[in-house]
Amino acid sequence: MTILIIQILNSLFYASVLFLIAAGLSLIFGVMRIVNMAHGTFYAVGAFATAWLVGRAIGADVPAGWTFLFIPLGAAAVALVVEPLLLRPFYRRAEEYQLLVTFGLLLILEDVIRFLWGGLPLSADPIMDTLPIIRVGGIVYPAYNLVVIGVGIAAALLLWVVIYRTKFGVLLRATSQDRRMASALGLNVGLIYVSAFAIGCFMAGLGGAIIVPTQAAVLGMGIDALILAFVVVVIGGLGSLQGALVGALIVSFVRTAGIQFFPEIELAVLYLIAALVLLVKPTGLFGSV
Repeated sequence: MTILIIQILNSLFYASVLFLIAAGLSLIFGVMRIVNMAHGTFYAVGAFATAWLVGRAIGADVPAGWTFLFIPLGAAAVALVVEPLLLRPFYRRAEEYQLLVTFGLLLILEDVIRFLWGGLPLSADPIMDTLPIIRVGGIVYPAYNLVVIGVGIAAALLLWVVIYRTKFGVLLRATSQDRRMASALGLNVGLIYVSAFAIGCFMAGLGGAIIVPTQAAVLGMGIDALILAFVVVVIGGLGSLQGALVGALIVSFVRTAGIQFFPEIELAVLYLIAALVLLVKPTGLFGSV
């Protein structure tokens, strides 16, 4: 029973991070119809920048927790520049051009990471030390992991409220359904696009910021995260918030169980599940044509 509780908590922890990445990817695609190949690299930039700033903040006796807000906002600020300069000229081009542009952005950001922080792993372990180890049902568990679970739940609720209960959410959904009609009705489609891209990149940066205290930031982590995010959205449905949440839970629980019981094929099992979903419902569990 103790092992089961720990595995459930670990699954929820990992699902929270996966949801942040996958929901941002789905939001960008759902509104802009662009598959952002550089999305995982924003996650990696968030992780590296957080680890670097935590070390500086601790040395200067500054609350390191501020980095969890500043870094995602920095990722969003970069997105505000990238979207109008690099992506907007290709909206009327074929999808291949958009994929090539975002893939090129991925390569550029990977080189920026290597130039700024080198090839050595960076860690933000001191954040873990600031929070206690607590008892949950007779077992000890890091309080930080519970904080991350709370962040994931809060992000899911906040996104749902923004998309389905605000005027801005109505504009997002209207633009995603028919960009030309939305523009003809007087909506500022460019502003909506850049806002959606910034929110998606903010979520990716937040995912990187909250994961780095538990694992080191290493080169290539963005590509690994992107692959898993694609598995999530393939299962849940690209462009669906509900799909990102359910897909993140499925992938997280399967991967946690796989690491525990069949580590040699845990990734293969994830790909098999994604393939089965595509065979039964090509648009994913919650996706639409």
